[in-house]
Parts: sequence; structure tokens; C-alpha cells
Amino acid sequence: QSTVCEKIMELLGQNEVERRQRKVLILSQDSFYKVLTAEQQAKALKGQYNFDHPDAFDNDLMHTTLKNIVEGKTVEVPTYDFVSHSRLAETTVVYPADVVLFEGILVFYNQDIRDMFHLRLFVDTDSDVRLSRRVLRDMKRGRDLEQILTQYTTFVKPAFEEFCLPTKKYADVIIPRGVDNMVAINLIVQHIQDILNGDICKWQRGAMNGHGRTYKRPFPEQTESSSVLAAGKRSHLESSSRPH
Repeated sequence: QSTVCEKIMELLGQNEVERRQRKVLILSQDSFYKVLTAEQQAKALKGQYNFDHPDAFDNDLMHTTLKNIVEGKTVEVPTYDFVSHSRLAETTVVYPADVVLFEGILVFYNQDIRDMFHLRLFVDTDSDVRLSRRVLRDMKRGRDLEQILTQYTTFVKPAFEEFCLPTKKYADVIIPRGVDNMVAINLIVQHIQDILNGDICKWQRGAMNGHGRTYKRPFPEQTESSSVLAAGKRSHLESSSRPH
């Protein structure tokens, strides 16, 4: 999902804009991993801690941060170190934006957080692709192949099937093939441009009734997830992301 969000930012030309001036920004659920106890951290260093379980995230902090963003406030987001499995002392300052892409593997799992989004995108990629990307990513973080594969079969795959995949039903839009599906990505980019121009698509306005939705439209074809938050003029697009 993070790859899809980065492509959206690129197509919108937001990567060239100074951070404080950006109209669109990306926020990752990975920033909100809980602070581990000494025992949990020891397990994590051995690949024996389940980072793909809903309890691994600080949902209260996540909800408060998103709420403040919706209200147009500047917020400080935690910085997480994936090598040491710890939350760092320094934080990342996030300035108000018109559209926020919030991505993560379990962004639809918690109802209080899920109900904040105005558009939910589920990025559906092949399991072999997810595994290969994970192996390459974790090896760059200094983990050996055996530990990566053990963690995948013990925690990642079962957690995906139990917690992430069932949230696909909450998606308004399903994007098959991830970043390779440029037809779907270009449609999302156009929708964001409509938001920025004040021309919210009629199908979204019609779909919004409180937190209800009347449309659920997969893109050409038919896993992971994404969505849009709004408070007045402010809108946020949330996307589910890859695991720890």
C-alpha cells in the first residue's frame, strides 16, 4: 500500500513540494506500533513477536492523532525504528493538509478509526509478491532469511488471513495488482484532484450519509487496504499497508 501511496504522491507532484506546503501527505499505521516491554523486545529481536496482530498497535494514539489532523492541527507522529523494534525519542511533525493518505495492514480493523474514513481502498496483491517484497525489505533491515520465513509462516500469513483479509469487506474500492494497476491509480489521483479543486465527485457525495455508503465499486478486475477522511473542507484518503 505504501508503494501505491508513493505513486499517487508522485503523480500529484506533491513530492516536489516543501513538506509544510503540501496539500496531500502520507501517514503510516506503522508509526503507531506500541512501545514494547523488555520481554516483548527480546522476542521481537528473535522474530518471535507478532507485529501483525491488532494488539501490536497503539490505537488510542492513532485515533487521537487522526482526529487532530481532521481538525486541522499540526501533530507530532512517533518515529519507529524497525531494526531495534523501538519507538524513538524524536517525532515527525505533520502539518495540516487537505488530503491524507493513511496506509497500513489493519487500518480498517478498529471501528472507531475505520469510521473516520470517507474513502477506503483495499490494495490487493498476489501472496507471492507480498512475500518476495517482505523478504527483500527485511533483509535490508539486517534480518536473516530463515528468521524472515519463520516469522512469515508463524505470524504474518495467519494474521493476514485472520485479521487483514476480512476487512476487505469494508473497502469502497478494491485495487488489484497494486502499483501495477495504473488505471485504478489514475482514477484515484483524479478523485483527489477533484477534492483539492473543491469538486467532490457526485458518487462520493451520494455515498456519504453519516458513515454509511451506497457504493462499493471494484476497479477493473478483481490482500491489503486504504481511505478518505473529511472535516469540512479537509479530506483524508486512507490506505492499508504492508506489515511490520
